[in-house]
Amino acid sequence: MIRAVIFDFDGLIVDTETADLQSWQEIFREYGQELSLERWALNVGRAEGIDIAGDLRQLVGQTLDPESLRARRRARNIELAEAQPVLPGIRDRIAEARAMDVKLGVASSSRRDWVEGHLARLRLIADFHAIRCRDHPDVGVGKPDPTVYLAVLRALGVAADEAIALEDSSSGVQAAQTAGIFTVAVPNDITRRMGDAGADLTLESLASMPLAEIVRIAEGPAQTTLETLDHE
Repeated sequence: MIRAVIFDFDGLIVDTETADLQSWQEIFREYGQELSLERWALNVGRAEGIDIAGDLRQLVGQTLDPESLRARRRARNIELAEAQPVLPGIRDRIAEARAMDVKLGVASSSRRDWVEGHLARLRLIADFHAIRCRDHPDVGVGKPDPTVYLAVLRALGVAADEAIALEDSSSGVQAAQTAGIFTVAVPNDITRRMGDAGADLTLESLASMPLAEIVRIAEGPAQTTLETLDHE
C-alpha cells in the first residue's frame, strides 16, 4: 500500500534548471561563446557536476577569475529562479495526496536553504512532512547516491515499497530506484535529453495523470509491462 509520495525539487516542482542554464549561457555569450544544452545536462540532478567556469576559461584561452564568474552567475540565477512559478500538476497532486492521507516528502541534491526558500515563497513548505537535502546531517551526498531518499523514508516512517518517487532527471531516477522506490519520471526540456534511466513510469507532465491512477499503477501487477505513458 502506498503511504508516501516523495518529490524531487529542481526541475520537478519548479523549473530552476532553466534558470541555472540561462544564467551560465549569458556569461558565456559575454565572451562570445556558447554553452550547449548537451554539455549542461551533465550537471543536472547531481550535487557535483562539471566545471563550467573551467570550460569557459579553456574556450576563451585567457585567465578568468572563476569565483567572480560564479558569484555573478549565482546572483543572476537567483533572480531568474525567483520568478519561476510552480510547475503544472504539482499543486493538484499535493492536494490529492493530502485528501488521500498520503505523506509527502522532498528529496533534493540542492542545499536546504535553496529548497526551503523556494517552497516557502510558493507557500508549499507546510505541505511536506519531511524535507531532506544534500547538506542535511542525515545525507551529506547528492544523487545518484540513494542516501537522500533513504533519509526521507526514515523521516516519514515508511518502507521503500510504500512510497512513490517523482523525478525529472536520470540521476534522480537512479537514486530513487536504488533505494527501492517505485519511480515516476517527469522530464522537462533539459532532462528529456538525458533519458528516463528506466523509470517505472514516465509522464509528459504531472498534470497528465491524477495521483490515484499513479498509485494504482504502483500498487498493481502491471509494473513489469509498463511502457511510457502520454496522457496529454
